[in-house]
Amino acid sequence: MSACTIPVADAAALAAGDPAALEALRVAFGEFGILHLAGHGIPERLLDELYASFLAFCAAPESEHAAITRPDTWYQRGWMPSQTEIAVAAGGQPDFKECYFNCCTELTEEDRLLFPELNAAPVWPAGHTALPESYTAIALELQRVGEGVLAACERALDLAPDTLLEGLAHGPHVTRVLRYLPLETENVDAGFLWGENHTDFCAMTLLPGGRFLGLDGERIARPEDGSGLFQTTRAGELVPGTPPAGCIGVQIGQQLEVLTGGTLLATPHEIRAPRIPGLSRLSTAHFMHLNTSRTVFPLEAFRSEEAVRRYRPPVLAGTYDTKILVDIGLAPPEALDRLGYSNQDRIRPQKT
Repeated sequence: MSACTIPVADAAALAAGDPAALEALRVAFGEFGILHLAGHGIPERLLDELYASFLAFCAAPESEHAAITRPDTWYQRGWMPSQTEIAVAAGGQPDFKECYFNCCTELTEEDRLLFPELNAAPVWPAGHTALPESYTAIALELQRVGEGVLAACERALDLAPDTLLEGLAHGPHVTRVLRYLPLETENVDAGFLWGENHTDFCAMTLLPGGRFLGLDGERIARPEDGSGLFQTTRAGELVPGTPPAGCIGVQIGQQLEVLTGGTLLATPHEIRAPRIPGLSRLSTAHFMHLNTSRTVFPLEAFRSEEAVRRYRPPVLAGTYDTKILVDIGLAPPEALDRLGYSNQDRIRPQKT
């Protein structure tokens, strides 16, 4: 494992265009695929409140989970049971996690019409008022911070203001709170991971911090150095990705990698479980997406012949998202049938 250190940058320094902070961002996103952000201004209590309300819902009867399990939204809203999402790199091994997804940003009626599953209305659990309140509070804060980091990316890459931000306006930004479930001894011995090696298919992911839980369900310190988030750098080195105290993680997703022709990199990462049976972990991720009607293709400034060959053909973000969600088992395979001509039944069969 590499001793390379992921760069840290201060949010205020990035907003001010500080050259050292912008260089830290370029290195972080260009080589590691993740930046550790200090001075983000998100109160720790918001995360504590979210996890408390989420655990209360996890403890609710299965009938309440089932009431907001929404495969019709491709699990982009509501509850996702354990072992629903599959890991492509692991040959289809399901993830050991249960999740709650929702969206607090403003979506347009046109986008809902074009990509209804990705732009679905929010889904809230009945009788759990603390969860919507705490969820919305942290989601809006993470969106605020993410927009600031995107603006800093524009400065660091010498792009005109709003070049990236406009593409994400009214995007289906999703906040996911989840619990990685305790592994049995045989799972630990087999080397199962909580989250298999993958890259995020969004533009940017914000990680405000997780919590390990002991056998009694109470918060504990990170139990092992080999547990938690790990990144694979552009050079292929494996590095710990857990941010230092007071920082949050900001990761590059596939969409932003494509837009920048690979200048910013979505590096593979995984969540390693401790080799101690019975422990669990809470985590939150805010996924910022391109608007579903925007095109996933290198911007003009990054459209070299090599970038075009690597990232062609251009595709709508909503179509891109659909393909990935089919790959990981959240959308049904027949969702891809929409990508062709939908009136084949009108064509008269040929006589033989």
